[in-house]
Amino acid sequence: MYEGVGMAYDETLAERIGNLVATEADITTRKMFGGIAFMWRGNMLCGVMGDDMMARVGRDQYEALLAEPGASRMDFTGRPMKGMITVSGPAVLEDADLAQWIARCQQFVASLPAK
Repeated sequence: MYEGVGMAYDETLAERIGNLVATEADITTRKMFGGIAFMWRGNMLCGVMGDDMMARVGRDQYEALLAEPGASRMDFTGRPMKGMITVSGPAVLEDADLAQWIARCQQFVASLPAK
């Protein structure tokens, strides 16, 4: 685990995400929320905080995706971040599941203007 600002994050999960998004153009990383965020065209796509995935799915899919196994409201400030979901480590153990969450994030972020 990497000791980032304020907390550590699962480098193995970050590496797996990095491998799955490596074919996309305009992917960068940034330290964010005490973890690491993957940025696509300048917008946050997803990331890793602790042992969990941060998934930016947008407001339209938010409530429906909260019903998925391992999904919960992203709330580390005392106020849930609408459109952001925390996906627990066990729910993204398999690459196929992780890829599905990344695809959901890409669907939303593709609708945003590049920064």
